[in-house]
Amino acid sequence: MNANRYLPALKMTGLLIFVVFISLPLIQMILISFVATLPNPDTEVGDLTLRNYSAIFTNPNLRAAFGNSLAYVVINICITVPVAIPAAYAFSRISFVGDKHLFLAFIALRITPPVVLTLPIFQLFSALGVVNSVFGIALAHCLFNLPISIWILQGFISAIPKEMDETAFLDGYSRRQVIWKFLLPLIVPGIAVTAFFCFMFSWVEVVFARILTTTNGKPISMAINALFGFQTDIGLVMAVTAASMIPGAILLFAMRHQLSRGFKIGQV
Repeated sequence: MNANRYLPALKMTGLLIFVVFISLPLIQMILISFVATLPNPDTEVGDLTLRNYSAIFTNPNLRAAFGNSLAYVVINICITVPVAIPAAYAFSRISFVGDKHLFLAFIALRITPPVVLTLPIFQLFSALGVVNSVFGIALAHCLFNLPISIWILQGFISAIPKEMDETAFLDGYSRRQVIWKFLLPLIVPGIAVTAFFCFMFSWVEVVFARILTTTNGKPISMAINALFGFQTDIGLVMAVTAASMIPGAILLFAMRHQLSRGFKIGQV
């Protein structure tokens, strides 16, 4: 009985130790981001400074990299989600020849390593004239985000009874009206989860950026990598890395309720 009384305290202590342990790299990164790691006219090595964060706004390459990464995310979500919703509806509600094989092909495309498809994508985009552009890289991200988006949304749509569609059809609504007027409000958590995965892939992806860009459209991941050299300003690297986490944190906070509902539905 005495052991059971201390069990909740032991669990809480273990959880606290685990949280502190996994937070140590993040805490160290934030602390270093406020330290001057290279000598400057106004500061010495080891001094506390905001110069590392101000450099993000004064350095045109870093500003452009942040803007490019945000553009990737916005374009990717705006293209992928509207395309994935009707496709997911078709796989969930309509039976046709080869539907399961086509669905499996989509999933197989998603688990294919991106580097395998870089050459054919580069040749195709060269013919279309979208190489070395933000829009071209965003389209390449859509290629990999669309299958996982269809898969996620198909599961959410399948969780909604088909009787709702049949009732709407009897009331005179078309299939398009059923999707956008009745189905869409019910799968908002699924759309949030889909947008979250699109953001995650586009924000950290670097393979297509290396292959499809030379001067324009470089994302924040490549900008961070370019900061490493013979004399690396670790403080600046940590500051840029910490700043690159802010958009994701804002997205998680803004969509926390939808994401929570979406992941719970996904578990069911």
